[in-house]
Amino acid sequence: MPALETEAFVDAVSQVVADNKDYVPPYGSNGSLYIRPLLFGSGHGMGIQPADEYTLLILVLPVGDYYHGGLIAPVAASLITDYDRAAPRGVGNVKVAGNYAADLLPNQQQKKAGYPISLYLDAATQTKIEEFSTSNFVAIKGNTYVTPKSASVLPSITTKPLMQIAKDQGMQVEQREILLQELADFDEVFAVGTAVVLTPVGSIRDQDRIYEFGETGVVGPVTQKLYDTVRAIQKGEVEDKYGWNVAV
Repeated sequence: MPALETEAFVDAVSQVVADNKDYVPPYGSNGSLYIRPLLFGSGHGMGIQPADEYTLLILVLPVGDYYHGGLIAPVAASLITDYDRAAPRGVGNVKVAGNYAADLLPNQQQKKAGYPISLYLDAATQTKIEEFSTSNFVAIKGNTYVTPKSASVLPSITTKPLMQIAKDQGMQVEQREILLQELADFDEVFAVGTAVVLTPVGSIRDQDRIYEFGETGVVGPVTQKLYDTVRAIQKGEVEDKYGWNVAV
């Protein structure tokens, strides 16, 4: 697919938001206008080949606070070992619809078992942590922020500012391979996604073993501080010194 120029993309998003300003939840409601860009091949032809024409759609939807009352709470996660999310040298690092298909069945199975989110390992060796079903993996160990480095992991637009904020708060940030056995050494773990910002993970079940992080039912102090900082920047309550917000 051809890359859309950043200026044109931001302009298109701004126009859609402006056209739907009546649906933007008011300040103080903790709601937001969720924006979903979609680029698809729309040219003629049925063959397996790149399209000769593409259409960009930008959908918006008003949504309430992801967490009831604005209070984040730890969830239990499970480790998926009988399915792979993305193949090595595949397209796991790209936000394409097909990447979600591999997770639909195992994710549904784990939710029925009581686990809201699931964690995948690398498909080649099943020894390295990659990411949760639809969100990035982040761990805190002492004063260090750790997140996986893998060609199969989606580069999250939410993870990037979190890494910068962690640095600003005096933390060491590591983006590297993370071995499965390191789960036993982490103080806090959370999942990162656009809509939720972050979800604290209180435990991860690996078959007969359960890794626990921090005090049961309590959000870790670093996780809470990072979440509060991001939300304050998004809502304009603290200085946005990196220009992440765009006025419409």
